Amino acid sequence: MAPIAHLDVDAFYASVELLRRPELRGLPVIVSGSGPRAVVTTASYEARRYGVGSAMPTARARRLCPDAILVPPDFAAYSAASKEVMKLVREAVEHVEVVGMDEAYLDLAQLVAPRAAMRRLVNAIRAATGLECSIGIGPNRLVAKVASDAEKPRGFVCLTREEACARFAGHSPGLVPGIGPKTVQRLEEMGITTLRALASAPPDVLVARFGSNHGPDLQRRARFEASAKLTTARVAVSESRETTFDYDISDAARLEEILAGLASSLCERLARQERRGRNVAIKVRLSDFTTVTRARMIAAPTNDAQIVTQVALELLREYAPARPVRLLGVRVASFETAAVKSDAGQLALPL
Repeated sequence: MAPIAHLDVDAFYASVELLRRPELRGLPVIVSGSGPRAVVTTASYEARRYGVGSAMPTARARRLCPDAILVPPDFAAYSAASKEVMKLVREAVEHVEVVGMDEAYLDLAQLVAPRAAMRRLVNAIRAATGLECSIGIGPNRLVAKVASDAEKPRGFVCLTREEACARFAGHSPGLVPGIGPKTVQRLEEMGITTLRALASAPPDVLVARFGSNHGPDLQRRARFEASAKLTTARVAVSESRETTFDYDISDAARLEEILAGLASSLCERLARQERRGRNVAIKVRLSDFTTVTRARMIAAPTNDAQIVTQVALELLREYAPARPVRLLGVRVASFETAAVKSDAGQLALPL
């Protein structure tokens, strides 16, 4: 099976801030707003040693790490840094699926020496941006993702599916993307506390507890069985960008940041194709798999990222998801002309 790499910029937001404020290096830094309901966007590794983590209420983070330095997020700076990183990624690998400002899956099938190529890419990113990355390489997205997290920061881990099963057998099922805290709790109530136990559990027991779809999916994840394909998008009557998160997201600011990046990527492609549309829509899939769309017709056809982003964010704020979100997307339709520059079959590159 062709290898897949997962590239993840280490402590991305915090790292960007430390490049701009080198005097903070070595100190516990928390990137967060300061309001009463603020949550941690990310934290430096010095702060993480105190138990501070992303999406944690900032008030709790400050209790855990009283000496932490709070830095307000600057998403414009993060977006600029992300574009630099992803430009280098695309120059190195033809097929890329960007799943956030700081991470992407790379199809390495066309590379003669994938590991050497990834080491060169990490070095190139460091030289050009000052940012450090971790790389995981595996036969599918799931192995690659868990491998990239295994030895952060500056990790470089290559695993087969069998090696991943052996290496992480004693870990909690929560290690694997797609198995959230509530599911982990339900598994623990069944006496299933490790990936080894989940992988070998009687299938009928899992189906009885989690259903005919979710039960087998949990076992597949425990065995690190997943698709090696990257997300594709074809030219049609509408054009969209969407991403499914490895973990459900409830932080509104994070969702807006991702949606803005998707809109920017979408509009870049529409501009290249000289396509403009009047219908802007968002797609939101919640943690319980409820999927909703919200759309709005605008006055004139556009491929302007600022306009599309503004409308998409308004739609998201009006919907105000009541549950954590597992998938988010944006779409433009009702094009002014059917004549397009088709490059069907190319991989979607959401930012």
